[in-house]
Amino acid sequence: MTWLITGGAGYIGAHVVRAMTAAGERVVVLDDLSTGNPERLADDVPLVRGPVADRALLDRVLAEHEVTGVVHLAAKKQVGESVEEPLLYYRENLGGLNVLLEAVAAAGVRSFLFSSSAAVYGVPEAELITEEAPCAPINPYGETKLAGEWLVRAAGRAHGLSTGCLRYFNVAGAAEPRLSDTGVFNVIPMFFDRLTRGEAPRIFGDDYPTPDGTGIRDYIHVADLADAHLAVARRLAGQDVPGDLTVNIGRGEGVSVRQLADLVAEVTGRGLKPETEPRRPGDAAKAVASCDRISGELGWTARHGVREMVESAWRGWLLHHPEPVAP
Repeated sequence: MTWLITGGAGYIGAHVVRAMTAAGERVVVLDDLSTGNPERLADDVPLVRGPVADRALLDRVLAEHEVTGVVHLAAKKQVGESVEEPLLYYRENLGGLNVLLEAVAAAGVRSFLFSSSAAVYGVPEAELITEEAPCAPINPYGETKLAGEWLVRAAGRAHGLSTGCLRYFNVAGAAEPRLSDTGVFNVIPMFFDRLTRGEAPRIFGDDYPTPDGTGIRDYIHVADLADAHLAVARRLAGQDVPGDLTVNIGRGEGVSVRQLADLVAEVTGRGLKPETEPRRPGDAAKAVASCDRISGELGWTARHGVREMVESAWRGWLLHHPEPVAP
C-alpha cells in the first residue's frame, strides 16, 4: 500500500505522515507549501510540490509512486476568511477535490480518506453530537466540507472507492515541538500569542447557558487525530466491498473556554485575567462529539488529555516564537 497524503507538510498533515510511516505504511506527500513546511517531514518522505488542482501532476505522481490510497488534507480552513472570500474557498476546496477524484478514479485507486470538519453541523443543539445529527453549516468553510463529503461518497459509489470522512472537532497540541501549529487562528495559539505579548487573553461571550457562562468545546490532541487517520485508512484498505465510513474525531468530553484559559495560565505561568468580549455570531453554547461510532467500528479512542495538549502546544510555541533573553 502506498498512500498519497495531500497537504502532508501542514500541521495536521505532518502528524498523519508521522503516524503512518511509524506504522510501516509507505507515503508520498503532495503539498503546494502555501501553509506547509517541508521541515516537518523526515528526509526519507518523498515530497512533491504542487496543487491538487494540477491534473497532469496528479496523474504523474499517482503513476510513478504506484499510489493505492489517498488521504486528502489539503484545503483552505479559516472560517472568517471563508466568509470574506467564499469564491476562493469553493474553488480551492471543491474544485481541487473534484480534480483529485477524477485523477484517482482514472488511476484505479481504491481507498480515499477525506479530511472533513465538525463545522458541517453548524450550531448543534444536542448534548453529544452523533454522526446522524442534522448538517446545517453556517459559513462557506463548513459548506465546502459538507459538499466535499457528498462529492467523495458519490465518487465512491460510482467508481468503486472505499471512502472515509473524518469530522474533526477542535485540534490542538503537538507530538513533538517541530510539528506544532505555527498559526494564530485556533484558541490555544491565540491565548499564547496574547500572553507572550503581555496582553490578556480574550473570551468571546460569558452569558451562554453553561456552568461558567462560556462556550464548551471538545478538544482532540493532533497525535490522536493522526492515529485515527491510520485506523480508518487501514479499514478502507482492507475492505473487499467498497463502502463509506463517516466518523467524528473528538474525546467526547467538553471543556469550557474559561477552564481552558485557566489551564493555559497555569501551564505558561502567565496569570493575566481574561478579558470578556461579546459573543461571536454563530458560536454554539456547546459542541461535544459522540465518539461511539469510531470506538465501536475500530476500537479507537483518544489517549491524550487537555493538559497534554496545552503543554505540548506551549513547547512548540516557544520553539517557533522564542522569547528574548533578559540582559
